[in-house]
Amino acid sequence: MELHTDNLERHIRPRPSAYWPHKPAIAAHDAELAGCGITTVFDAIRVGSIESTGVGFARYARALADELLAMRASGALKISHHIHLRAEICSQTLAEELAQFGPEDRIGIVSLMDHTPGQRQFADIGQYATYMKGKHGLSEEVFQDHVRARTALGDAVRDGHEAATVEAAQRFGAVLASHDDTTLAHVVRSAEHGIALAEFPTTEEAARACRQHGIAVMMGAPNLVRGGSHSGNVSAMALAKAGLLDIVSSDYVPASLLYAACLLGDLWGDLPRAIATVSAAPARAAGMSDRGVLAEGMRADVIRFRQLDGVPVLRGVWAMGARVA
Repeated sequence: MELHTDNLERHIRPRPSAYWPHKPAIAAHDAELAGCGITTVFDAIRVGSIESTGVGFARYARALADELLAMRASGALKISHHIHLRAEICSQTLAEELAQFGPEDRIGIVSLMDHTPGQRQFADIGQYATYMKGKHGLSEEVFQDHVRARTALGDAVRDGHEAATVEAAQRFGAVLASHDDTTLAHVVRSAEHGIALAEFPTTEEAARACRQHGIAVMMGAPNLVRGGSHSGNVSAMALAKAGLLDIVSSDYVPASLLYAACLLGDLWGDLPRAIATVSAAPARAAGMSDRGVLAEGMRADVIRFRQLDGVPVLRGVWAMGARVA
């Protein structure tokens, strides 16, 4: 079970300047997840855009959600799809875009993301500079202008956008999640919002604080597989060893989910406990009582695999009793 994946976005934008038609992208994404043993997915879709000049990002959430929901209703998809709205605090249009969605839109998770320079994932401006210059080819002067503009925007809209996101999650009946908690203060604020799920805390301090506040900790499978974060944040393996890891997400590599569970099985010497991080625990965090375990009366979502030199090789995938891979 996958609670947060950027994989659909990768299919609709396979290259920085290449956009793919949504429907075939959705079909390819669905088939890829089924082939990786994922039978329930919360597709991460960003809400909140920056439409001014410079390094911006356009709105797309409502149109993509419409196409995804239509394909699901037509029976075109192999697995169970739900929507995860990633609410970008540092944006111009967040409140307006959230208002376009309602309880009928199958939104199960709403996460608070703040990618303002100097905040959370981008707390280290040096690492942010490396990321932005590498991705967008910015000169030092343009980068500094970008940082000043984004910092001013984040400071201006943060409180209002956080409040709008919390209200929207309540209106949708969705689980509210935090993203990239870094400090104790972040976690305390998350707890005040009623957040139950922390996506990718960046420090052990934040992960420990989440545990103390009853917030489930989710880390990325690529972090586990690679042995560390690609952006210099806390190692998921270190949190697993410290008993601070509850849920694993494939994040940007669908095939990493089952592999990471097997690695945790070796680490803990307890494969059922490890498999629960990609099945029972995410189902519980998402408020889904009809899946996540093999039991009478539950959805017949089953995978069969074997390990070859520690690498899981899928032999079959079933969703609602129908073979999908």
